[in-house]
Amino acid sequence: MPRIPLWIFLLLAVLYISAVHVDIMDIDASQYAEISREMAQTQDYLHIYDRGRNYLDKPPMLFWISSAGIRLFGANPLGYKSASILMALLALYATYRLARLLYNEATGRVAALILGCCQGMFLMTNDVRCDLVLMSWTITAIWLLQEWVMQRKWYWLAAGSVSIALGMLSKGPIALLAPVFAFGSNWVLQRRWRMFLKPGYLFAAGLIALVLIPFSIGLYQQYNLYPDKFIDGKSGVSGLRFFYWTQSFGRITGESSWDNGADISFQLVNMLWSFLPWIFIFLPALFVYSRQLILQKFRLQEGQEWLSMGGFLLCYLAVGLSRYQLPHYIFVAFPLAAIVCARFLRDIYELQLYPRLAKALTTVLQVAGLLLFTGALLILFIVFPAPWYWFALWALLLCIWGYCAFRLRLRGRMIVSGAAAMLFINIILTHYFYFNLMQYQCGVQTGNYIRRHSISNDHVIAYRMHDPLNSLHFYAGEVIRILDKGYVPATAGDYILTETEGLQELKQRGYELQTVLSKRRFKVSELTGTFLNQRTRDEATSPYYLCRVLRKGDQPLQQLQ
Repeated sequence: MPRIPLWIFLLLAVLYISAVHVDIMDIDASQYAEISREMAQTQDYLHIYDRGRNYLDKPPMLFWISSAGIRLFGANPLGYKSASILMALLALYATYRLARLLYNEATGRVAALILGCCQGMFLMTNDVRCDLVLMSWTITAIWLLQEWVMQRKWYWLAAGSVSIALGMLSKGPIALLAPVFAFGSNWVLQRRWRMFLKPGYLFAAGLIALVLIPFSIGLYQQYNLYPDKFIDGKSGVSGLRFFYWTQSFGRITGESSWDNGADISFQLVNMLWSFLPWIFIFLPALFVYSRQLILQKFRLQEGQEWLSMGGFLLCYLAVGLSRYQLPHYIFVAFPLAAIVCARFLRDIYELQLYPRLAKALTTVLQVAGLLLFTGALLILFIVFPAPWYWFALWALLLCIWGYCAFRLRLRGRMIVSGAAAMLFINIILTHYFYFNLMQYQCGVQTGNYIRRHSISNDHVIAYRMHDPLNSLHFYAGEVIRILDKGYVPATAGDYILTETEGLQELKQRGYELQTVLSKRRFKVSELTGTFLNQRTRDEATSPYYLCRVLRKGDQPLQQLQ
């Protein structure tokens, strides 16, 4: 088993941190960024608002840490992303410590590398959401609780309990369920029944409840005290019930209205890209260890653990039963999947097991690397045609990867091949693809213009825009008025953001306008083949205009209908 050097993780950290160079994506990340900006501005940390309106969806942890970053670095990508990137590094460290406890130093480092170099991790540090913070606190809790199981020191239990509570404040009860799934399945298969009856659990439950009290008070004050409030068209909504039940379990029972028809296979299909390239190791490992457990009649032998496998499988089942799923919901279990992969690689390199399979997997990861580099080349040629120095960088990275993957005589070649491919490809994705992609996000471009020219939000209106515009408020630094129809309260000197249809209507009303910014927009979180092809991109995008009002129109709307 190769011992991964520390400088590899330093390089990984530099790549994560460099993601602050990329603007914040619509829809979710930019909404969370705006909530964090407003929280930093009002310094109200117990009540969550989105553009001044009640917000009852995600818990506050991401908003807390991001608002701290915004107060430190300002309302910009660095301010919003910095704390979450630190949480990503914590996740790597916790994964390393847990795998080291379960196996050895080398396995711990490989597990951390696998997690750090999967595509989902790079995506989470670019498109920052609650799942990154949830994943970090959850794997930290499992590591700390395993320390408690092995050492019986109360402070490990206390730290693990606090981590569970902080995970629940990141995205709800799944942060509690994941450790229960992991340890519960492990102890059942080890027949360690006494572990379920430890008096320390009462202390842990009390500590978790204590940490949750401030936010629970905030929910009660914001919602339960005002049952006449309308939330998503409903009155009498309990904030406490929503957080502790409806938002998570309600998606299984049907109590929640969220339903996109996703089935139990949804997460597995999406792992084919989000857990690249390690999915090619994870699936055989999943089969081998499941078969091994069945042959052992569901009883673990000395030295075996099911904490990682059981934790992943039961988390997958819990997420897969939900009626509404998105690809990043399974990311909470990625550290456990990384440990499963590291364990399998340990079996291959240290125990000399599965030699034929190891040879095949090495070839598979080499082919996957070649395909990834081919995809990067297509981005440089077709998606966003690049200047010559990007092709030079691509060729240099390909040569380095090719030497590591095919020529370098190193134990653990498949690990080096997979990790190097993901590192190198994501240099191009982060600093070229995502950077150019964000030029088509209307909110970023318009918001930057508004802030750069110090235009007050009182003098800006977005009219008839078919765009989420979540990022507009964050980048403008203030909440911008959005109108769909009717009277436009704009006078000479004001600015109106609109699309072609709205522009024509304003001109028909008699507005005299000067276009100060005109670009094309696209919903960047929903990529299509038409958009990715430069030749057909105009078919997928639509123009928008930021116009300065030179003379207010005087023709009423009724005359235009």
